[in-house]
Amino acid sequence: MSKITPQAIRGTQDIFGAEAEAFAFVVETFERVRKLYRFRRVEMPVFEKTEVFARSIGETTDIVSKEMYSFEDRGGESLTLRPEFTAGIARAYLTNGWQQHAPLKVATHGPLFRYERPQKGRYRQFHQIDAEIIGAAEPQADVELLAMADQIIRELGITGVTLHLNTLGDAESREAWRAALVEHFRAVKDELSEDSQERLEKNPLRILDSKDPRDRKFVSAAPKIDQFLSDEAKSFFEAVTSGLDAAGVEWVRAESLVRGLDYYRHTAFEFIPDEGSEAASRLGSQSTILGGGRYDGLMESLGGAPTPAVGWAAGIERLAMLVGDKAEEPVEIAVIPISEVGNLRAIEVAQALRNSRFSAEIFARGNMKKRFARADQAGAMAAIIIGEDEIASGQLQFKHLGTGEQSTLTLDEASERAWELRLDRDVGKFDSYMDKLEDAVNSLGDED
Repeated sequence: MSKITPQAIRGTQDIFGAEAEAFAFVVETFERVRKLYRFRRVEMPVFEKTEVFARSIGETTDIVSKEMYSFEDRGGESLTLRPEFTAGIARAYLTNGWQQHAPLKVATHGPLFRYERPQKGRYRQFHQIDAEIIGAAEPQADVELLAMADQIIRELGITGVTLHLNTLGDAESREAWRAALVEHFRAVKDELSEDSQERLEKNPLRILDSKDPRDRKFVSAAPKIDQFLSDEAKSFFEAVTSGLDAAGVEWVRAESLVRGLDYYRHTAFEFIPDEGSEAASRLGSQSTILGGGRYDGLMESLGGAPTPAVGWAAGIERLAMLVGDKAEEPVEIAVIPISEVGNLRAIEVAQALRNSRFSAEIFARGNMKKRFARADQAGAMAAIIIGEDEIASGQLQFKHLGTGEQSTLTLDEASERAWELRLDRDVGKFDSYMDKLEDAVNSLGDED
């Protein structure tokens, strides 16, 4: 009786090879940059009580009403796989007494879950990097988060992406704007899309996000937030924009960029690929690669005291798509036993090299020609050859695979020689970088 192999669940993915290397590169870059900005690492539960997300994300949002993976545990309690990070971090801030660390700067990454239609760059199990500053009401917090996001994108080597920025004003400004939007859209309610007609009563700001052609002509004529900004809200946004200018972060104003939930205040932002750019062509319709905003009212929805906060999240899969396939790091030293008698010594030598922070791999299969071919294909700088003579003498044959130079060395001497080769390689990379930089500077001079 034949057995059928189970298939992967729709909307999930098995990541391997060059794609996995790109994924890891995104995470490693995020971890490196968040340390420069002194964001603390946090790990959050993969599931929470359903009310954490229902209360914080909003009962009327598509995420809560249609997309959450919720289930009842054996105790009869409703639990939900996290669809985003912010709500769980806010819950942890309140229940763990993290207020003592305010202003608290935290960062995390990991899998999230939403039951939505799988498509390019969007999955039911997906992964995000996330950064939050909680307990800081100053606009400098917004600037620091955006500067960090901009640096991550640049260090990933992603180009053709621009920060789109808007203000939602303070509570007073937002409420006045909301009332004006309701009045504007109510006058044309029958001509709006079905989704926007429903949003008009529940969440009118979300109409501004609509891509439906029936809505767009009315959205373009809708009242703008700037008409309703209080002096305090204007000053806050001016401080954010001048801070971004000082940090060298390029941005454009996006008046239609909104956040529908009532607890969002002041800054809202998205990093979006420029039209016609390579980034836009790679992502297709999924345009936003990083987004967030200030959510000063969220803690109150979870039963806490009013607490200012701002944060952002970015999909790792989308960033990895923009990074492109990344080759696996080359092995530095290949260890090649000539016969089975050299296998144990090969294990000993490889482990000693790894303990000295060299990547090493044992090539023990196939004839000698194939072993050297695989070592060369893996990018090895050198090979350590171990035969019966080497075992008897306690020494090793060290072969430079670039020049063919071969010498007899002890294990300590082989490690020293490997360090020399690594230094030569790194100096060569630096010289190449400086040559490219000099060419770029010279080309600027030619343009002048």
